[in-house]
Amino acid sequence: MHIGIPKEIKTHEYRVSITPDAAADLTHSGHQVSVETKAGLGVGFEDADYEAVGCQIAPTAKAVFEAAEVIVKVKEPQPIETDMLSPAHTLFTYLHLAADKAQAEGLRKSGCTAIAYETIVGPKGGLPLLQPMSEVAGRMSVHVGANCLERAKGGRGVLLGGVPGVAPGKVVILGGGVSGTHAAQMAIGMRADVTIFDISDERLNELDMVYGGRLKTEYSTKQAVAKACMDADLIIGAVLVPGAAAPKLVTREMVRTMKPGAVLVDIAIDQGGCFETSHPTTHDNPTFEVDGIVHYCVANMPGAVSRTSTFALVKSTLPYLRRLVDQGVHQALNADPGFALGLNVAEGEITHAAVARDLNLPFHIPSWLNP
Repeated sequence: MHIGIPKEIKTHEYRVSITPDAAADLTHSGHQVSVETKAGLGVGFEDADYEAVGCQIAPTAKAVFEAAEVIVKVKEPQPIETDMLSPAHTLFTYLHLAADKAQAEGLRKSGCTAIAYETIVGPKGGLPLLQPMSEVAGRMSVHVGANCLERAKGGRGVLLGGVPGVAPGKVVILGGGVSGTHAAQMAIGMRADVTIFDISDERLNELDMVYGGRLKTEYSTKQAVAKACMDADLIIGAVLVPGAAAPKLVTREMVRTMKPGAVLVDIAIDQGGCFETSHPTTHDNPTFEVDGIVHYCVANMPGAVSRTSTFALVKSTLPYLRRLVDQGVHQALNADPGFALGLNVAEGEITHAAVARDLNLPFHIPSWLNP
């Protein structure tokens, strides 16, 4: 099968969807791999690194799309890329369609088959292709939050770890999943005062067993979150509903009660954000203020640490990509119900129930997919 790797064009997106080592795995199995020139430069890979393992270097994205059957990306296709998709293409990437109706309509119009990393479910549950970037974003969230708390960045002028005789900053983490847990690890390591909220009593017990007195746990209710907002220096939004838009856990009214210069970091912004006052930002202009509260809502946070993120992502995506190209798309999805849950668009329709619901569009089961 012919696999295409276009260069990522989202603002300050430096990741690449395949490393030379992963490409070698595919070419040695008899597949063709076309890589757009300079696609790997943001990670430190030259065109020659891909050529050395049997890849073809394409001069433009258009050449990649025209040659390939399977298009593999990191971030959702930008409009110029969506226009190059056709019914002959299978797109394999992050999509986050529930918060992006324009993209969903573009993919429907293209007729392509679109498989989203973030809704694939592993054999033991969980979201194996979302997990690596959730880990990166969770760890980054504390770093960027600490930076935003600096007075010169508009923050309260608080050092998260404090110093002897001065209390540490208070960090509130909404969501005890992968990203929230990794955020907690980093905040604890910086000696902050950390509280994590979740609606799973089982998960709260697990976190308490692991971290003991180093981490406070609290069951998430609207009243409890509202109270925590009033005293927090940094709030990290790390909630996730697979495939669906993120719930708005922090309302505009709660934001108004926060201390001037406090910081909100919205890891869930790809899915619409979990703060009512959030809107997507870029690495070019990552923050904005609402009622004196600094918001960091970059939609591709892991792109800033492109090398770490690329290696973390590709180790997880490659086994699934191998199945797509070795077995064929239809057979690979029909053989694994969890993999089939990654299917978001096919035959010009939305094929994921949560995405269809949140976009208020019809839900469609493809004719070739086993019920």
